[in-house]
Amino acid sequence: MHLSTVRGAGVVVRNGDEARLLRDTASVHELASAAIAGGRSLAAEIERRGLGETVDLSRATFDLPVSHPDPGHLHLTGTGLTHLGSAAARDAMHAKLESAENLTDSMKMFRMGIEGGRPVPGDVGAQPEWFYKGNGHAAVAPGEALEAPGFAEDGGEEPEIAGIYLIGPDGTPHRIGWTLGNEFSDHVTERVNYLWLAHSKLRAASFGPEILLGDLPPDIRGTSRILRGGEVIWEKPFLSGEGNMSHTIANLEHHHFKYGIFRHPGDLHVHFFGTATLSFADGVKTEDGDLFEIEAADFGQPLRNGLRLQPRTEGAVRVHPL
Repeated sequence: MHLSTVRGAGVVVRNGDEARLLRDTASVHELASAAIAGGRSLAAEIERRGLGETVDLSRATFDLPVSHPDPGHLHLTGTGLTHLGSAAARDAMHAKLESAENLTDSMKMFRMGIEGGRPVPGDVGAQPEWFYKGNGHAAVAPGEALEAPGFAEDGGEEPEIAGIYLIGPDGTPHRIGWTLGNEFSDHVTERVNYLWLAHSKLRAASFGPEILLGDLPPDIRGTSRILRGGEVIWEKPFLSGEGNMSHTIANLEHHHFKYGIFRHPGDLHVHFFGTATLSFADGVKTEDGDLFEIEAADFGQPLRNGLRLQPRTEGAVRVHPL
């Protein structure tokens, strides 16, 4: 079962090839809040409300699949160095880990995940790399442009799976589901020094259009591509799901929600789980007007976003004393 939010229509439920409007539902946030309050699963809450007219998702214009009435209470965060990549890349990485005498900090972090990122259920494993993206003001709807600010050196895609969570009245995180994400970043800045990772994140990110309910498939296979002038200039498969990761999802979730500030009742969280596929790694330089497209069969409609490069900024931001 999938959920999406279609502009001008409302919340849509898709089962297989059939997509229909969900009756009497203002938003996915409202739907999930009602399910928590009633002690019901999302599937049971959806069944209780019932479905209406059919919707053609292939022709729809999408809003964010979930949003908060107060954008300041939606948190965009993520984890990195979590994916093993292809079998060949995995073998090469293991060889480096076994033979290198002086590992970089990034390689040490990756090795910590390999060795301790998959604890038995109930135990706590190794901490992953963690980063903050922004809040709901930085969330970009499917179909809209991701903006690279004027100080950025690059604006590149990061095809990822993200988990969507709503914090219940007692502070318990409740997972709504999973979605495609483009965790947009400045890879040129990140390459200068890994301590600039936080600066490289550029705050903007997109996710959707559909939310997959239930369990995350262990082996997700998708495609990430860039189009320029209607022509594909770069395309590459990407892998995700726990079968292709060095950490379990439960371990990554623990190391995010262990902080009490991230368990504030009523808050929404969109947490990106990382990637191993980047056009930047293949020498691609994105340009204003490029179109990012990320798709995976498990998630239905692809996530598409244009790229908008803001003019170069000069001088410093001035702070006015009071």
